[in-house]
Amino acid sequence: MNLQEKLEVALQLEKLNVDIIEAGFAAASPGDFESVSEIAKIVKNATVASLCRAVENDIDLAYQAVKYAANPRIHTFLAASPIHMKYKLKMTEDEVLERTAYAVAYAKKLCSNVEFSAEDASRSDKVFLAKVFSAAIANGAVVINVPDTVGYSSPEEMADYITYIKTHVDGIEKAEISVHCHNDLGLAVSNTLASIKAGAAQVECTINGIGERAGNASLEEIVMNLRTRKDYYNADCKIDAKQIYRSSKLIQTITGVPVAPSKAIVGDNAFAHEAGIHQHGVLAERSTYEIMKPQDIGIPQNKMVLGKHSGKYAFDDRLTELGYRLSKEELDETFTRFKVLADKKKVISDGDLEALVAMKLDTADQYYKLDNFAINSGSKIAATSTISLLIDGNIVEAVSGGEGPVDASYKAINNIIGKTIELEDYFIRAVTEGEDALGEVIVKIKQGDKKTIGRAVSTDIIEASILAYLNGVNKFNKIQII
Repeated sequence: MNLQEKLEVALQLEKLNVDIIEAGFAAASPGDFESVSEIAKIVKNATVASLCRAVENDIDLAYQAVKYAANPRIHTFLAASPIHMKYKLKMTEDEVLERTAYAVAYAKKLCSNVEFSAEDASRSDKVFLAKVFSAAIANGAVVINVPDTVGYSSPEEMADYITYIKTHVDGIEKAEISVHCHNDLGLAVSNTLASIKAGAAQVECTINGIGERAGNASLEEIVMNLRTRKDYYNADCKIDAKQIYRSSKLIQTITGVPVAPSKAIVGDNAFAHEAGIHQHGVLAERSTYEIMKPQDIGIPQNKMVLGKHSGKYAFDDRLTELGYRLSKEELDETFTRFKVLADKKKVISDGDLEALVAMKLDTADQYYKLDNFAINSGSKIAATSTISLLIDGNIVEAVSGGEGPVDASYKAINNIIGKTIELEDYFIRAVTEGEDALGEVIVKIKQGDKKTIGRAVSTDIIEASILAYLNGVNKFNKIQII
């Protein structure tokens, strides 16, 4: 994500009403430091944290990045498992205890809100882990975090760890217990919920479960488990669940990583009923096959059919129901694209509308704009592409051959802009259904050591491919890549 995209995500997380936004690892790079710092400045309600190793320089940079936040937090960590201490840290247990105490005390001098994580806690000796957490609390940690760093644990084991910590850590009444679960074995959400049941007060999770390797515990699944099964967990959080679907779609749009249709809570099929028996049951009584309402997570139940005869009022009303709030200028621009699409499609679906709004975000302030393209291709002739771009009010044209129409088009664009852009990945899917479906193209491109993602939709897949490439090129031209 570039800086603007990170800021947009942070503001949406604030709408979602999360308690803490861990904005990044400030010491990782100047770009990461800037993004954490800028997020800290704009977020007003949530605590903003920066992750850091248990070393002075990292802690200093973390504090410098979050110090302007309304509620800043330093989150420092050190591994506690035998395998990490031996092979990564090359430290003894006594050295880990000493470093933990020193790092937390050092962070506490800078910031009153300090969280300490014992990395790889789920593979650590419980007796030693209790000593580590006791040292952290004694030196000022107000949150102690139990990470299942490699997704190794089972729900029963995580619950046992939490229970043990509650009864064996000195001063535990002064700190909240947190968990951070990974999904390597598909148990991140189960492990998190078991920890909550055992007494964890904070959980670390992500939208759509994105994260390292197989990902992290999914926020939307945790929240809706707590809400749907209040009788079992006897716990809740302050998340505004009606913002879940909007948050999920934003992450998918920005990262270019769609969720599976069968993904719990936010997948396209999560509230769809195809089987006749299910349909009959739901029509008779919703709760026969629905344990949650789609409205609970921000998906409207009633749908209005939109087409080329629809007016702006109906268009705006449907976007509002979907959770979008556009300015007058944004609405006018999106409505114009809607009319163009409506001439090509008989019925406009919710997926089409979401794609049109996503295009608004991706096509703003373009330096290179597509004016026209023409493709010549066949089974017995080499593909050629003629591309015309609008640059500072001037039309610039180039022709190039290639292995196919997309390759030829990308080479022609490179010739026009005079830069070496490398295509690293190309992804295509149908956004909506039917023969007139919108096609979405996502490209990952590279210029030197910088990488970015381009995205576009169109009923013409070649046009979508060209626009996606230009979208990525414009990011290199206009926005600093982080």
